[in-house]
Formats: sequence, structure tokens, C-alpha cells
Amino acid sequence: MNSSRIYRISFVNHNKIYEVFARQVYEADLYGFVAVEELVFGSQSDLVIDPSEERLKSEFAAVSRTFVPMHAIIRIDEVETPGVSKIHALDGNRNNNVSPFLRPVSRDTGQQD
Repeated sequence: MNSSRIYRISFVNHNKIYEVFARQVYEADLYGFVAVEELVFGSQSDLVIDPSEERLKSEFAAVSRTFVPMHAIIRIDEVETPGVSKIHALDGNRNNNVSPFLRPVSRDTGQQD
């Protein structure tokens, strides 16, 4: 696999949309998972620090490979240059044209006694 390729992976994790950049993405040996390796974050020389990217850096600091369930993946794009990794709120009130096929179900049923 060409190491100059960069992939943007969007997936759902704990009712939030994670958007990360990686050099390697492939179908894992674990059934139903996609392996993501060599995560790419902004350079240390950046003047502006994004708190969500810093949170992702600390969350994946000691991770060499992460396995994402296929049903949690929203999209995988091959991009020219890495952007800023982000965490978005999973907002069901927005008028989105694309939504994940399967989404974690909230335990809150909304019923009142």
C-alpha cells in the first residue's frame, strides 16, 4: 500500500461522530471490523490548537491500530492532505441527507411514569 495515501474515516462512537485521518485502512481479520493504522494528527508547529483534535490525540496516544465496527463507519475518503481530526455531536435534529444504516440505540426510552 502506498504510504503517501491519506484516508479520512468518519465513524460513530458513543453517540458522537469521529473524523480521523490515517495512512492505512483495511478489512481486519476480526470479522465485521475495519482496521485503522498510522493515525495522522496536525503538526506540533501549528499555532492554533483545536481542543477536539487534542482530545483525539490523547485518546489514541498509545494506540498503534484501532478496530472500528463496519456498521459504525459512515464514510471513508482518500484525500490529498490530512485535515483536522474532529469530534461532532450526533445530532438527529439536523436535516441530513446521509445517515448511518445502523446506529447505537439510546437506552433512554423517554417514557414518563
